[in-house]
Amino acid sequence: MRHGKQLERRTFNQDRFEILIKRQKNGIATFNELTELDEIVNRDPEIREIVLEEMQDADNPKPPDNDQIHMIEKPVKKSFIEKIKAFISRLFTAEDGGLNPAIAA
Repeated sequence: MRHGKQLERRTFNQDRFEILIKRQKNGIATFNELTELDEIVNRDPEIREIVLEEMQDADNPKPPDNDQIHMIEKPVKKSFIEKIKAFISRLFTAEDGGLNPAIAA
Protein backbone atom coordinates (compact mmCIF):
# COMPACT_ATOMS: atom_id res chain seq x y z
CA MET A 1 0.00 0.00 0.00
CA ARG A 2 1.35 3.41 -0.99
CA HIS A 3 1.29 6.38 1.35
CA GLY A 4 1.50 9.13 -1.22
CA LYS A 5 -0.69 11.95 -2.30
CA GLN A 6 -4.42 11.52 -1.76
CA LEU A 7 -6.39 10.76 -4.88
CA GLU A 8 -8.69 13.50 -6.03
CA ARG A 9 -11.97 12.66 -7.68
CA ARG A 10 -12.59 14.80 -10.70
CA THR A 11 -15.32 14.80 -13.24
CA PHE A 12 -14.76 15.01 -16.96
CA ASN A 13 -16.08 18.59 -16.92
CA GLN A 14 -13.62 19.65 -14.23
CA ASP A 15 -10.70 18.10 -16.09
CA ARG A 16 -11.77 19.58 -19.42
CA PHE A 17 -12.34 22.99 -17.80
CA GLU A 18 -8.79 23.04 -16.47
CA ILE A 19 -7.34 22.11 -19.86
CA LEU A 20 -9.39 24.78 -21.65
CA ILE A 21 -8.50 27.48 -19.10
CA LYS A 22 -4.79 26.75 -19.57
CA ARG A 23 -5.18 27.02 -23.35
CA GLN A 24 -7.11 30.27 -22.96
CA LYS A 25 -4.48 31.81 -20.67
CA ASN A 26 -1.72 30.80 -23.09
CA GLY A 27 -3.69 32.40 -25.95
CA ILE A 28 -3.93 29.28 -28.08
CA ALA A 29 -7.60 28.36 -27.53
CA THR A 30 -9.74 28.13 -30.65
CA PHE A 31 -13.23 29.56 -30.95
CA ASN A 32 -14.74 26.09 -30.54
CA GLU A 33 -12.73 25.51 -27.36
CA LEU A 34 -13.85 28.85 -25.93
CA THR A 35 -17.45 27.93 -26.77
CA GLU A 36 -17.00 24.60 -25.02
CA LEU A 37 -15.49 26.38 -22.00
CA ASP A 38 -18.51 28.69 -21.86
CA GLU A 39 -20.89 25.73 -22.01
CA ILE A 40 -19.03 23.93 -19.20
CA VAL A 41 -19.16 27.03 -16.97
CA ASN A 42 -22.87 27.49 -17.63
CA ARG A 43 -23.70 23.81 -17.15
CA ASP A 44 -21.69 22.89 -14.03
CA PRO A 45 -22.68 24.79 -10.84
CA GLU A 46 -19.43 23.96 -8.99
CA ILE A 47 -17.28 25.35 -11.78
CA ARG A 48 -19.57 28.37 -12.11
CA GLU A 49 -19.05 29.16 -8.42
CA ILE A 50 -15.26 28.93 -8.82
CA VAL A 51 -15.34 31.30 -11.80
CA LEU A 52 -17.63 33.78 -10.00
CA GLU A 53 -15.35 33.80 -6.94
CA GLU A 54 -12.30 34.48 -9.12
CA MET A 55 -14.14 37.28 -10.89
CA GLN A 56 -15.17 38.82 -7.57
CA ASP A 57 -11.56 38.71 -6.34
CA ALA A 58 -10.42 40.40 -9.54
CA ASP A 59 -13.09 43.12 -9.22
CA ASN A 60 -12.19 43.94 -5.60
CA PRO A 61 -8.42 44.46 -5.43
CA LYS A 62 -6.86 44.88 -2.03
CA PRO A 63 -6.25 48.48 -0.91
CA PRO A 64 -2.72 49.88 -1.27
CA ASP A 65 -0.30 49.77 1.64
CA ASN A 66 0.51 52.88 3.66
CA ASP A 67 4.00 52.93 2.10
CA GLN A 68 2.48 53.23 -1.36
CA ILE A 69 0.14 56.00 -0.25
CA HIS A 70 3.02 58.06 1.14
CA MET A 71 4.99 57.64 -2.10
CA ILE A 72 2.30 59.42 -4.13
CA GLU A 73 2.86 63.13 -3.93
CA LYS A 74 0.32 65.67 -5.07
CA PRO A 75 1.60 68.25 -7.54
CA VAL A 76 2.16 71.69 -6.07
CA LYS A 77 0.03 74.32 -7.75
CA LYS A 78 1.65 77.66 -8.47
CA SER A 79 -0.06 80.82 -7.39
CA PHE A 80 -1.16 83.38 -9.95
CA ILE A 81 1.79 85.67 -9.16
CA GLU A 82 4.28 82.79 -9.54
CA LYS A 83 2.76 81.96 -12.93
CA ILE A 84 3.16 85.59 -14.06
CA LYS A 85 6.79 85.68 -12.85
CA ALA A 86 7.57 82.45 -14.69
CA PHE A 87 5.93 83.77 -17.88
CA ILE A 88 7.89 87.03 -17.74
CA SER A 89 11.17 85.25 -17.06
CA ARG A 90 10.58 82.93 -20.04
CA LEU A 91 9.60 85.91 -22.18
CA PHE A 92 12.80 87.88 -21.55
CA THR A 93 15.33 85.05 -21.42
CA ALA A 94 16.52 82.95 -24.29
CA GLU A 95 18.79 79.95 -24.31
CA ASP A 96 21.86 82.03 -25.17
CA GLY A 97 21.28 84.36 -22.23
CA GLY A 98 20.22 87.42 -24.25
CA LEU A 99 16.82 88.84 -24.98
CA ASN A 100 14.31 86.71 -26.72
CA PRO A 101 14.58 87.40 -30.47
CA ALA A 102 10.83 87.86 -30.75
CA ILE A 103 10.93 90.97 -28.55
CA ALA A 104 14.43 92.17 -29.38
CA ALA A 105 13.50 93.34 -32.87
